[in-house]
Amino acid sequence: MDLQDQLKNLFPDHISKESVEETHDEADNLWIQDDPIICKYEKRKGKPITILEGYTGATEDFKQLAKDIKKTLSVGGSFKDDKIIIQGDYRDKIMQILKDKGFKVKRVGG
Repeated sequence: MDLQDQLKNLFPDHISKESVEETHDEADNLWIQDDPIICKYEKRKGKPITILEGYTGATEDFKQLAKDIKKTLSVGGSFKDDKIIIQGDYRDKIMQILKDKGFKVKRVGG
């Protein structure tokens, strides 16, 4: 009997880190599509914004992707009309994040 088995006998309700990591990895799986996500730059009311559109998967997955991007870059943004709007010009960083997740990305505008 190794240490893990002894701990399971002492604390049957405890969830190990391995099982927590497995469930976390399942949540990171997003719908990967064939068409590229369009990443474009605009100015609205004089402020630069980055817009992501063209995702064909579930809306909840796209919202989760928006949340991950905003958290990674520490910026504000929103999800409206099947588009992710990020405050500021972060096209290069966003494109790299999406490529790391396995998406195809197309840069539009500049």
